[in-house]
Amino acid sequence: MSGSREQFGSKLGFILAAAGSAVGIGNLVGFPVGAAKNGGGAFLLIYAIFVAFICLPVMLAEMSVGRSSQKDPLGAYTTLSGGHRGWRTAGWLSIVTPFMIAVFYSVITVWIFGYLFESVTGNLDLLAQPETFGNFITGGSIFIYMAGVIAIMYLILQGGVKQGIEKAAKVLMPSLFFMLIALVLFVLTRDNAMAGVEFYLIPDFDKIDAAVVNGALSQAFFSLSLGMGIMITYGSYIDSKADIPGSAKLVALTDTAVAFTAGLMILPAIFSFNPQINPEDLSESSVSMIFSFLPQIFLELQTSIGYVGASAVASIFFLLVFFAAITSLVSIFEVPVSALMSEKGMQRKPALLLCGLLLVILSAMCALSFGFVDFFTHFMTYANTEKSFFDVVYDVFYDTILPLNGFLICIFVMYRWKKSNFNRELDSGAPKFKKSLFERYVNFSVGTFIPVLLLAIFINTVADKYFGFAILG
Repeated sequence: MSGSREQFGSKLGFILAAAGSAVGIGNLVGFPVGAAKNGGGAFLLIYAIFVAFICLPVMLAEMSVGRSSQKDPLGAYTTLSGGHRGWRTAGWLSIVTPFMIAVFYSVITVWIFGYLFESVTGNLDLLAQPETFGNFITGGSIFIYMAGVIAIMYLILQGGVKQGIEKAAKVLMPSLFFMLIALVLFVLTRDNAMAGVEFYLIPDFDKIDAAVVNGALSQAFFSLSLGMGIMITYGSYIDSKADIPGSAKLVALTDTAVAFTAGLMILPAIFSFNPQINPEDLSESSVSMIFSFLPQIFLELQTSIGYVGASAVASIFFLLVFFAAITSLVSIFEVPVSALMSEKGMQRKPALLLCGLLLVILSAMCALSFGFVDFFTHFMTYANTEKSFFDVVYDVFYDTILPLNGFLICIFVMYRWKKSNFNRELDSGAPKFKKSLFERYVNFSVGTFIPVLLLAIFINTVADKYFGFAILG
């Protein structure tokens, strides 16, 4: 193991950084509305079960591989497999995937940054107009905001693990939690807010079908940043005395708590500020909710707290979402940067500059996919649906490859690296985990039904998204 490998300075720093990677845009907007429309409390229960019994064991697999190898995903697969070519390919997939996810995620983060700027400068009425979002993403100002987001990312990442990622997480994550709680408390004091709480929490088991169950599993898996190489990379930054099972539980609990609490903000706000709304008509798309619907909701506040007050609430919301987005983006982008440093012997700043240059080029191509350039706007067609370059990057690297990467880490840990090594790594720093019922469950699940489920999701996604027919529900 490399003695010069950077490490987190504290357990809290690691947990906040890992939670920051997990807490993203989907937690704050997409999850609450998706839950409300798909069974409310019933969906929440299914989601929590999936987090505890499927996602947590996969997270343990990724973290243990990272800490044992003290390397990035490519180095981890290569080292622990004895240089096996096939597993090295799996390592490359775990490097390319997060980089390409960072490409489209950075574009969405740029949009959020732009809306944050506009709300802070008093343009909430402009943001609430239906045509604003379309004009915004096809305007030249998007590239100015992109420069701002890239600069913020660079400032955080150039500080390294302890002085950059950990220090930022210790500021941004508590700030995110504080703003979220403050908004929840504010929203719950509004008229008709409890109707939204009811709609969100009361179970409706009649809405639960195979598609909803599959969606809950996918949401849980994606929400915890699994299959992106992040937990392998972050695992390589913790020492042998760290309690991996305990830390993983706290990360999963934090992510789920944020998603749940966000529901207590979004749904009551919708019911309070627009009592005539039919929740069934709400879009589960995070992008549609953040940029098209919620600004209109916030503008309604001016009747009770004035335009300045409404703008302040909107600004806090967009700052909250921006913090969630930038912490996730930093975590995703650290994976390829770490790989260049480890595999090519590059220093952090040159690795950042190289990855940053590629990110700017590909992110610009995604940004140009919304009417700027016809070639990127009408990039290709599959399953009888025309797709932009942005759509293709999202479909391939977010919707499709993540469950495949999850399947591969499970098979690798149990059948290439071997169960004994996996258990030894998890037991190190966590003596109570050894021979516990949880350890036995993790071994059984990672070696049997979890990889089967993830492979089924991958096959179904390929069939549905690229060939137009769904095998599952």
